Amino acid sequence: MNKLLSNIKIAVHPFTYIKDPESSALGKKIITGSITLINKIGFEEFNFKKLAQDIESTEASVYRYFESKHKLLLYLITWYWSWLEYKLVFSTANVTPPKAKLKKAIEVLTEKITEDNNFTHINEVKLQSIVFEDASKAYLTREVDKENKEGVFLGYKQLVQRVCDIISEMNPNYKYPHMLISTVIEGAHLQRYYADHLPRLTDSIKGEDSVVQFYTQLVLKNVEN
Repeated sequence: MNKLLSNIKIAVHPFTYIKDPESSALGKKIITGSITLINKIGFEEFNFKKLAQDIESTEASVYRYFESKHKLLLYLITWYWSWLEYKLVFSTANVTPPKAKLKKAIEVLTEKITEDNNFTHINEVKLQSIVFEDASKAYLTREVDKENKEGVFLGYKQLVQRVCDIISEMNPNYKYPHMLISTVIEGAHLQRYYADHLPRLTDSIKGEDSVVQFYTQLVLKNVEN
């Protein structure tokens, strides 16, 4: 099983890169370094010159893989969505009752993750922090319609659709599955961010993961009604 998982490659839309960073040691080094640096200084302060210095390479080398830091952010965010979909599929594979499967799916979407050793060049914990802070910057742009037509956000849509399909198993008459699940994902990001930076805007209860519990209750109450 471990050997099988180690051969998994997370697919990222080629629109996001010039040269696939998974294709070389330098490309993987760029991904590793960019996650570390963005997590450290924030996306606004991040640029390819600083990245090149950090990984002891050149700006020109980075530009051979990515056209801009926006495209690099798109790559990181779309990798995260595809990885989360893989995690969701793996976590629910042996769960049969729709309600239990939906609860597990909401947990996967809203929990604070641990590092996945199957992808050694990517620190998923740091990447999730970037997603919490910067994911919206990948699509709240004037280029969103063009990028959407290219299929850049397909991974996000597929992730949402998988959970919507579980909702349909549980209650085929529920009218708002896509709105519900996309709200859960975006809301959970905000609540995690609030917990770290604006704690009076959220609720932290000792002994439980309040974000997971809140959104699980929210989804089940809506879908079961």
